[in-house]
Amino acid sequence: MMIPEFMQAIEIEADTLQLTARLTPKPASHQVLIKVVAAGVNRPDISQRKGLYPPPAGASDILGLEVAGTIVLVGDAVSHLKVGDTVCALVTGGGYAGYCLASALLCLPIPKGLSFVEAAAIPETFFTVWSNVFDRAHLAAKETLLVHGGSSGIGVAAIQLAKAFHAKVIVTAGSEEKCQTCLELGADTVINYKQQDFVIAVHKATRNKGVNVILDIIGGDYFSRNLKCLDYDGRLVQIALQNGIKSEINLLPIMVKRLIITGSTLRARDDAFKADIANKLHKNVWPLLASGKIKPIIDSTFTLDEAKLAHEYMESSQHIGKIILEV
Repeated sequence: MMIPEFMQAIEIEADTLQLTARLTPKPASHQVLIKVVAAGVNRPDISQRKGLYPPPAGASDILGLEVAGTIVLVGDAVSHLKVGDTVCALVTGGGYAGYCLASALLCLPIPKGLSFVEAAAIPETFFTVWSNVFDRAHLAAKETLLVHGGSSGIGVAAIQLAKAFHAKVIVTAGSEEKCQTCLELGADTVINYKQQDFVIAVHKATRNKGVNVILDIIGGDYFSRNLKCLDYDGRLVQIALQNGIKSEINLLPIMVKRLIITGSTLRARDDAFKADIANKLHKNVWPLLASGKIKPIIDSTFTLDEAKLAHEYMESSQHIGKIILEV
């Protein structure tokens, strides 16, 4: 396959996005070069565009944390992948482009029956949910998970994964349409946070016990309210801060209920850490995707030169599931 010297890519220019030409990157010994067919759009991309989430050292300044496409070059140290393989990959940047570098350890085969668009919706959200809900919070069968933002890309993945592993799921969402989608995906209880106090609704749904695990992308004033929703030995996992970075809390419930408060960001972790998640996903989740028991939820697709519109749409919070760029 002829690889062009230059490729199309999206650049950040004064808090907006512009289509430009960039040199096509070349893989290091541990990397592969993927001809991108589709790339996921995620909230961290918006934060980076606004100057609030700089890429880690050595990462591409081009947006995009997940891609699906075909491998066109393989680094010298890579033996388990070859040119022509179709993969989806978690990347530290570079997805909004015609070609993208990926660590060979973080490339996974596209699950049977899925399109490139569907495959591009998997890595960022499924890696994040697995790492935080199962590895960090140790959600177990028959426990109850509360997911804030149930209709987001993270939310629809969390609902399906938790149900697949026999947990109960409560979600919050901001419209009747979003709540209905969460029910259809398997959520046991849905709470329209614009119409109900989610703390009261959680206690009603759990007969005043509270939940075992909370996955929160909101932060801010949700933090103190989340503590009220947790059962004894409950775990709160903070993975984003859409309502801000500060909250005033009462520390006593943390002691009395033996709560665990944790959180993480995935992008800056090393390849070995992410590769462990990739292996767990391939073993435990890929068969569920191939069988159709769980599935990527695609809200909409935009072309690469419509990246600005894709960001505007995500910022409107109207979407349900994932927004994808087709390259």
